[in-house]
Amino acid sequence: MFNSNNNKNQPTTKSNSVANYLAKGAFSLKDIIAPSFIEVDFNHLKIDEKYYRTLYVTGYPRYVSANWLYSLITFDHPLYISMYIYPTESKSVLEDLKKKIAEMEVTIESDIKAGKVVDPTVQVALDDALALQAELAKGAERFFQFALYITIPADSLDELNTITKEIDSVLSSLLIIARQATLQMEEGFKSTLPMFYDKLQVWRNMDTTSLSLTFPFATASLTRNEGILYGVNQHDGSLIIFDRFTLENANSVILGKSGGGKSFLVKLESLRLLMMGVDVIIIDPENEYKKLAESMGGEFVEFSTTSNYKINPFEINTIDSEPDELANKILDLHSLMKVIMGELTPSQDALLDRALVMTYQQRGITQDPETFKTEPPLLEDLYKVLLGMETAEAKELANRLEKFVQGSAAGIFNQQSSFDIKNPFTVFGIRDLEENLRPVAMYIVLDYIWNRVRKEKKKRILVVDEAWYLIKQKDSAAYLHSFAKRARKYLLGLTTITQDVEDFLSTEEGKAIITNSSLQIILKQSTAAVEKITETFYLTGGEKHFLLSAGVGEGLFFAGHSHVGFRVIASEDEKALIE
Repeated sequence: MFNSNNNKNQPTTKSNSVANYLAKGAFSLKDIIAPSFIEVDFNHLKIDEKYYRTLYVTGYPRYVSANWLYSLITFDHPLYISMYIYPTESKSVLEDLKKKIAEMEVTIESDIKAGKVVDPTVQVALDDALALQAELAKGAERFFQFALYITIPADSLDELNTITKEIDSVLSSLLIIARQATLQMEEGFKSTLPMFYDKLQVWRNMDTTSLSLTFPFATASLTRNEGILYGVNQHDGSLIIFDRFTLENANSVILGKSGGGKSFLVKLESLRLLMMGVDVIIIDPENEYKKLAESMGGEFVEFSTTSNYKINPFEINTIDSEPDELANKILDLHSLMKVIMGELTPSQDALLDRALVMTYQQRGITQDPETFKTEPPLLEDLYKVLLGMETAEAKELANRLEKFVQGSAAGIFNQQSSFDIKNPFTVFGIRDLEENLRPVAMYIVLDYIWNRVRKEKKKRILVVDEAWYLIKQKDSAAYLHSFAKRARKYLLGLTTITQDVEDFLSTEEGKAIITNSSLQIILKQSTAAVEKITETFYLTGGEKHFLLSAGVGEGLFFAGHSHVGFRVIASEDEKALIE
């Protein structure tokens, strides 16, 4: 029941009515969904504990541009906005225009005869009316009655007054004049319900062109004056030109099913970043980037038993070393050894820690940074230390390392590092390693890159393709997450790519990497993975359907708080280089 302002201290409830309905068996759906009470004041409504105020628009700017209501549509507070459009017969409009034009011409002529200065507003209105008359007569324009209403919800009266002032300010900046529906708040509220129930009927004449520009849907604009071209905005056809280094961090995540265009996008981004003076480093499990590296004059670092490229995981950073450099290195080696050896018991973990410390001490390396210049130990040195401990647990750990020291994987990671990253485009290929050795190689390469990145701060991108190799092992996943968090400090952007979306998102580390990536690109998805994607990124039903039906190179582009549907585009020369 409605309760007027004059009696608002004694609200009327529906409890008696509900009891009567229940007794009579006439309890309807309206009674179930209706609020407990409604207060109708002269400038607001109170429905249960929520306050509402309706504004109607009476004045519009003379000139408007496309999407001119954007600041209202995207206002940072929930609003109920209703637009009512009523077509009008051109014949009657032309007759009214003819009368108005005649009146304005007479007014101007009278002012001239009387020696007065012609009112400029009348002259402008006459010019507009004549132009509109010509367009209507030719059939190029139609005429409509247009109404725009805005209802503001709030939790308190103070909040309602504050938001109303902010809305007034936004509308004023657009040269829109709005008024409160004083003494018509009930009618105003009903007019903004999704029921096409126009109770206010405050209309304004509007032609087709002006009306089309009020289209209320907005898309994020990701066109900047700097950065590289990623593709075309599928919503409005604008170009997505973006610099990932302008975000909170330069990390990105690319998710998509096999054949969705992930590798093409990364290669294209790498080419364009190189032209912008950004170094690109890629960890490539399938040697997909080998030809591109050769075409661009880059360096392809191939890991295999016969390769000349070697990396020593025990190597310590000797430039700008931190006080706890050795301790941090030993912690990183702990994680690496768990990737190599598998799960360790607490006693085995403690034993490994002692062995690592002894391995460095045997080479004369201590916490003193001056000792870091000494040639670092090798994996076989740790192997010998474990054998020398002469315990069953130490022997077991040594046996797990034997494959990398004396077995089939000997020589890959058991020699001093034989190269340095100097080329602006460097690709680490690990395809020729056994499947179970790839996570080890990726971890060691990551650690090696981290040491090189810290030596010199400059804009770099590190691409980790098929990141699920690392994510599926907890210690390597934790290291990749740590890498993502620390990269920004050294102007490094980490690009994580995976096609096994479900596995990636099912781990806490995978979710954390996404959280620590300001740029997220989701390409075509499988039916199995799209539900997890929808839940993680809070996608709408339309966006979910878009990902399922997207073509190759199409998807969603998230940058900070903005996201759009996009399509990757490349020139013929770029395609030739990539393909």
